[in-house]
This record gives sequence, structure tokens and C-alpha cells, in this order.
Amino acid sequence: MRFHTVSGAAAAIVALSVTAAAAQDRENWPDSFTVGTASQGGTYFAYGSGWANLVADELGMSGGAEVTGGPMQNMALVHTGDAEFGMTTMGPARESIEGTNPIAPGMKMDNACAMFPMYQTPFSITALAGSGIDSIDAIPDGARIGFGPAGSTSDTYFPRMLETLGVNFDRRNGGWSDLGGQLQDGLVDVIAFAAGIPVPAVSQLEVQTDVNIIEFTEEEQQKILEEFPVSEFQIPATTYQTLEEPARSVAMWNFAIANCDLPEDFVYAVTDVVMSDNERMMNIHRAAKSTVVENWDKNKVLPWHPGAAKWFNENGASIPEDMIKGG
Repeated sequence: MRFHTVSGAAAAIVALSVTAAAAQDRENWPDSFTVGTASQGGTYFAYGSGWANLVADELGMSGGAEVTGGPMQNMALVHTGDAEFGMTTMGPARESIEGTNPIAPGMKMDNACAMFPMYQTPFSITALAGSGIDSIDAIPDGARIGFGPAGSTSDTYFPRMLETLGVNFDRRNGGWSDLGGQLQDGLVDVIAFAAGIPVPAVSQLEVQTDVNIIEFTEEEQQKILEEFPVSEFQIPATTYQTLEEPARSVAMWNFAIANCDLPEDFVYAVTDVVMSDNERMMNIHRAAKSTVVENWDKNKVLPWHPGAAKWFNENGASIPEDMIKGG
């Protein structure tokens, strides 16, 4: 009896010691965290909400996603610390670091660090099948085109791309779900999407009506590649019911970002939750197929957070010291 009592007491002491050590290890962690995403109905919100909830559950802390204006605003929020984490594309990231983010012109947003690769954002165009718009050169002069939320990757780059291709349009902004409704109601003629695929709003649209998913011609694609920080991309035919074959496109890489001042062990733990089980991430969103260690080198713009860099370098990456914040 005495043996069991002593053993029980010892076990309790060990448990308390482990709990105390764990609490001490997390002493400098924030009480909660926010992930800046984009508008509802877009891939950022679906993907970001998923990994925010996953991290909160796995680490036993309060955290979640916040609807934002997208990559440009996320760079600003993470830079200032108003959001611990966010998501951005490489184009807006570069502009923000250079001080040309339209949210705060002149401010060099260099306190947002890379955390992990997400996926490529293809640029694609959708119109109602009944509109007769089945190619970029079929878009009529003055067409009302929805470019997503103001300041988003789509709103920043797609208007410039279409101008490069000679399209004359009336620019509209809004959340992806809202623009999908406007397209159905005839309030806009075209939606120019820049979002991870499948875009929830497009998937919803094609369930409710017939749509055209418009690809770039080879010549149009080449013009865009010469003018913008994008790469060749093909939207697989399996992405949407509407597609019968792959659609030619261009794409820009997305990365999750962290405020550079966050504790190294905290960001390491968050990165581990997201990156250690790709199947789990794929269940959140199919675009997470690209959320793998091998794509660490797609970031050529942002400094890496030391906690994230430590995890990646322990798991097969080779992030050079001069690409790590403070390195």
C-alpha cells in the first residue's frame, strides 16, 4: 500500500513538473493569434481558416482567421503586429518590402517574415456561358470586370495584365462570393480571379449555372510572362466540372508569413503543425498539395523567420543564413 502511495505521489510530481516546464516553455508565446486571409468565398479564407483552426487545436490555444483585403493588407497587418500571421503572394510582398504598398506608401514593410510555402495562385477569367465571352479578345469594350477585393493580388495585377493585352474595362471590386452573385445577376460581365484552385466561388457558380473558364492564348501568356513576376501554369481539367482539358494560365507563388518578432519556438511549433502532415492539409484544401518542404526555394523575396527556417533546415531544406532574419 505504501509503495503504491509513494509511486502515485511521484507520478503526480513528475506530471506537475512536465506541466510547469511546458508552461515555462510557452512563457513568451502570445495568448492567442490571428491569421490574415482575404474575403470569404476565396481560397485564402478557406485555406487560412483551415490551418488557423488546426494550429489552435494542436497547440491548445486560441486562434483563428480574419477576413481582410488580401495580400497587401496582410503584409501591413503582419508587419505592424496587428496580426501574428498572414498570407501573401510574392508580387505584393516585394512591393511591400520596397515601400510601394498602396496601403502605406513609403513604408518599407520589412518586419513580415516567410513561414512556409502555400501554393501557386493562377490567374483565370470566368464569364457566364450565355454572354458569348469565351476568350480574352471577346471581352467587349467597357465590360464590367470584377477584380476581387481592393488591394488583393487579383486587384493589383489583373487590371495591369488585361491592359497589357489591350482590354478596355470598367473596374469593379468586391469579395469573391459577392462578385459571383453579381455575375449571375448580370451586374458584372466577367470575374478575373487570382486565387488558389479550385476557387470556391467558381465551384459554386458552375453548380448553379453554365460558365466559361477562359484561358490565355500562347501569345497572351507570353506577353504576361515578359511583363509580370509570374510563371507558366496550367489549370488541370479535373479542377472544375466545366473544364474538358487543361486551361493555359500564369501563376504567382503564395507564402504564409509571420511577424518577425514572434518567438522562435512558437513559430517553429506552428510551422511543424502545418508542414508535418500534408495529407491533413490536403483535407483542408486541395491547393495544399504544394505545401511541401521542396517548395521552400520559391521564396526569393522575404526574409525567413528564424523559427520557420530552423524547422525547414531540419527537414531537408537548405535556407542560407543570409536569407534568415537576423542571420
